[in-house]
Amino acid sequence: MKRGVLVLVFLAALARALLWDCSLALTPDGLTLLEVKTSLNDSKNILSNWKDTDESPCQWTGISCSPEDQRVISINLPYMQLGGIISPNICKLSRLQRLALHQNSLHGYIPNEIAKCSELRALYLRANYFQGGIPSTIGNLSSLTILDLSSNTLKGAIPSSLGRLTRLAYLNLSTNFLSGEIPDVGVLSKFGNKSFIGNLDLCGQQVNKPCRTSLGFPAVLPHAESDEATGIALHKRPSHYVKGLVIGAVSMLGFAVILLLGFVWIWFLTKKERAAKRYTEVKKQVHQEPRAKLITFHGDLPYPSCELVEKIESLDEEDVVGAGGFGTVYRMVMNDCGTFAVKKIDRTREGSDQVFERELEILGSIKHINLVNLRGYCRLPTAKLLIYDYLAMGSLDDFLHGEVSEDRVLNWNARLRIAIGSARGLAYLHHDCSPKIVHRDIKSSNILLDENLEPHVSDFGLAKLLVDEDAHVTTVVAGTFGYLAPEYLQSGRATEKSDVYSFGVLLLELVTGKRPTDPSFVKRGLNVVGWMNTLLRENRLEDVVDKRCTDAEGETVEVLIEIAARCTDANPDDRPSMQQVLQFLEQEVMSPCLSEFYESHSDKS
Repeated sequence: MKRGVLVLVFLAALARALLWDCSLALTPDGLTLLEVKTSLNDSKNILSNWKDTDESPCQWTGISCSPEDQRVISINLPYMQLGGIISPNICKLSRLQRLALHQNSLHGYIPNEIAKCSELRALYLRANYFQGGIPSTIGNLSSLTILDLSSNTLKGAIPSSLGRLTRLAYLNLSTNFLSGEIPDVGVLSKFGNKSFIGNLDLCGQQVNKPCRTSLGFPAVLPHAESDEATGIALHKRPSHYVKGLVIGAVSMLGFAVILLLGFVWIWFLTKKERAAKRYTEVKKQVHQEPRAKLITFHGDLPYPSCELVEKIESLDEEDVVGAGGFGTVYRMVMNDCGTFAVKKIDRTREGSDQVFERELEILGSIKHINLVNLRGYCRLPTAKLLIYDYLAMGSLDDFLHGEVSEDRVLNWNARLRIAIGSARGLAYLHHDCSPKIVHRDIKSSNILLDENLEPHVSDFGLAKLLVDEDAHVTTVVAGTFGYLAPEYLQSGRATEKSDVYSFGVLLLELVTGKRPTDPSFVKRGLNVVGWMNTLLRENRLEDVVDKRCTDAEGETVEVLIEIAARCTDANPDDRPSMQQVLQFLEQEVMSPCLSEFYESHSDKS
């Protein structure tokens, strides 16, 4: 009996030893990755093959290792719908060169410890929900060549330490809530507006926006010069020169005091007049029913409400810049030359103003570099108006179908950028917004272009907001003929797949330069989808491409047409999702010519 007990004890000890050996078999980098995994919310079970029973993590999803020593050098997990946070333990991966977690749902803070990954070359964290500031320790990553933190909710100033990243070739901090002056030091001085756009409170030479002093006046923006260099220069000045500087400074101070006293005197003289005017305005508001109401979203409009309402009320026919399915669009120029687009909506669904305004606030909270920014809402006694960013270059429709001139013809690279950017904006609405947003009216006139020909999807959410969604009117179709999916026309029920169909038509419009209902094929009973299919069956690909686009590349033309064909499949179940469409475009269409705007194809693989 004792012998049997001893045998059982021995076997149990042996089993424990074997299990211990198995746990030790995984490399230290593998154990670190498992620690990182515990901080992630893997709702789609993407990381199911990250197991502690493996000897090496090199075959795990998204992981690449160095062939020499099997150390982890790359974590590539974009578009995986991962939630959670980045664990500070990631710093243990000392050989990590690439960290790509873009287009997920990560939140929390970017860990300071990431700077201990001293060999890191590429850091992609765009399109997540990271908050807080940009860690100044990132400036210690001397090998970093790509830094993309765009489309998050980062706040605070841009650390000047980023200027030390001498190898940095690509920087994108756009579409956050960063503020203050952009440091004009080191490598930061070579990046322009494209790297910082969408941060309303940033100023500096890089964005051509002067910073303001505490008194509110524009400050002179000098070129970057280190404190040490300035100190040396002053030290070498002769004493009489320094004395002159002191006298000049005292004189300027005296002048400022006199000027301030003058302002105070004028203020007192006009106090009574301003008080009387304010009384008149209040009295006018009391007798005006209903009075104007203005709502701005996330502090985007740095103007007094009275000035905004006054400007809106003064808009007339001379300010009209366009008209769409939902109303007339005006161009509104503020006193400091800030320019906005104001859409006067012609129809609203039944319901209370409170519900309408609450749903507008949801639309106003959505921020993405490829979506038009909704700044605010104004309710006047006679109209409801939406305030947007003004995009001076107009719409894609204007470029493709407007007056033909050399400077208005889109080359092939510009068309590819527009296709990819539009796909990013639409994929964001479908996959990253909660609740998801079905656009319902994707078309070239709803793709607006900025001065860099970067596309911005407009009018998202309006079709649902401005059409009654009660059950008895679900068959009301909101959209534009030629772009509408067959099943949407039949049932009136809009889905993400009907948006995908419209996007496929948009791709064909970019390739062909023709409207979806061009007379040349409508008289044959075809739309652009049927016309394209006919030419492909006849092997006449060269007749598909817009004749004005002389630099179109055959390989990418074929890819775009193939993607468009999949998007416009008659069966909605066979169409890809917008996330898949975006992946197809980024993987198959990216070229070195686009590298200054987006990552190269090799970085996406």
